[in-house]
Parts: sequence; structure tokens; C-alpha cells
Amino acid sequence: MDFLRPASWEEALAAKAEHPAAVPIAGGTDVMVEINFDHRRPEYLLDLNRITELREWDVGEDAVRLGASVPYSRITENLRAELPGLALASHTVASPQIRNRGGVGGNLGTASPAGDAHPALLAADCEVEVESRARGSRRIPIDAFYTGVKRNALAADELIRAVHIKKADGPQQYSKVGTRNAMVIAVCAFGIALHPATRTVRTGIGSAAPTPIRAKAAEEFLNAALEEGGFWDNGKVITPSIAKQFGELASGACNPIDDVRGTANYRRHAVGIMARRQLVWTWEQYRTANGRSLEGAA
Repeated sequence: MDFLRPASWEEALAAKAEHPAAVPIAGGTDVMVEINFDHRRPEYLLDLNRITELREWDVGEDAVRLGASVPYSRITENLRAELPGLALASHTVASPQIRNRGGVGGNLGTASPAGDAHPALLAADCEVEVESRARGSRRIPIDAFYTGVKRNALAADELIRAVHIKKADGPQQYSKVGTRNAMVIAVCAFGIALHPATRTVRTGIGSAAPTPIRAKAAEEFLNAALEEGGFWDNGKVITPSIAKQFGELASGACNPIDDVRGTANYRRHAVGIMARRQLVWTWEQYRTANGRSLEGAA
């Protein structure tokens, strides 16, 4: 196994162009596990740790440009206001040591359905900035990024440079089911984001389908119910029937398997409960932030 260690982004793109099968490594929290268990033995490892720009972020007017290697701990500490859903997800990742090493780029690169960041990224809406030496830079919408079990839309000579995530304009939530809150691979996970500017709601589901997915039928139902009931304007409490239907539709979006961490039926059930609870939590945050009374209108 050869170890490639570029000192700049341009050198990294050149190395990837020359060795398309080279496996990028930054935090190493996924790749090294596979190597240590002899599940993977790449011919080349492409170390990206000397490229400082990958560990930087920029807060713009509408979005955050998050470098692919920004550690989860930095997201939790510095971007709670702009990216609350991703900050919550980052807080549940493994141990403090792993949170100081791993980043969103690694989750996207491995594209495991169990990756903690995926539900939050799907719910918040984002684009993945990738680049190759031959074709330059492009942005892939997150909805088009996951193409199969542990597969993504990257070309063989492309590297992930950053993620452009819309800044939160409303409450966001994230939770996962496991034997404990961290140091565990999620049995299933769910994220939700309210987008008052567009009067829409987005979701993300992890570990309950071959790829990370959105609960689109649940979103469509909820968007229609909120609009028809005037909820965005009058600040009424979400009715139990709406919350229940939303949870059932989220559960129905799942296509899970039975494995050592949980059964398919349990995953569907748990996603439904998380969806219902998170809807109630986020909507109450929205009402509170907009000065709504507990009775409904302000």
C-alpha cells in the first residue's frame, strides 16, 4: 500500500487523477476501521490532512460553506445557530476523540446509510462541492448524491472539497436510536428542518433503507396540512392527528433490513415515533420564536 501525501488541493487533484483508485483519508475514522479489519486493502491511500482549507468554513448570507474535513467537534462548538440539525447530529458521533477527527466529507465519501450526518444534511438541504483536475468543480444536490448502498455520485477522479448548507431559517431537530446516545452505530435516525421562508418542511432518514432518504410523502402531507390550516400564520398547535399521520408516512418511507442491531419492523416503528416527536418539538420552537401563545394566535 502506497501513501500519497499532497501539500495542496491542486496536488491532491493531480494525485487522484493519476491514481483514480486511491482512497482519500482525512479523519480516518471509517477507512482505518475497514483496513484494520482487513475489509479493504487499497493500493493507494491519499492523505488530505495537510490541506488546511478542508478544515475551514465560511458563513455567508444564505449558506455555510463547510470544508469537507471540518471536525464534528468544531461544528458543534461553532455552528449551532447556523446549522442546528447538523450540530445535534455531530454531538452524537462516536467519542470525543472521533468527533475531533471525523468530518462530514468522510460520511459523504463512504455513503453508509448509518452515517450520522446524512439525515441532517438531507433535512437542511445542501449541495456537495466536488472537483476533478480534468473537469473542474461542480455541485451535486444532496438529493442526487446517494446512488446505492455505500455508493455516491462521485466520479473516479473527483474529491469532495466542501458542502454548501443552507443556513437555518427555522427550528431543526435530530435524533437516533441506539443502545446509547454516542459510541454506537445508529439502529435508525431521523432529522427534520422547518423552512418558514419557503413554508416547507424537509426530512432525513438514516439506517432504515439502502441509502439515506427523505420521507417525501410525509413532507408533502405536512406541507399541505400546514398551508391549508394556516399554521404558518396563526401559530396554532400541531394537532395530534397531523402529527400521527406524519409519523406513519415517515415510517412508510423506510425500506429497512433485519440485522444484529434491530429488526426491520422495529426500525419502521422507531422512525415513526421520532418523526412525530420531532415535528411537535420543532413546531413548538417555531411558535415560541414567533411569539405565539399556547392558545394559538399571538
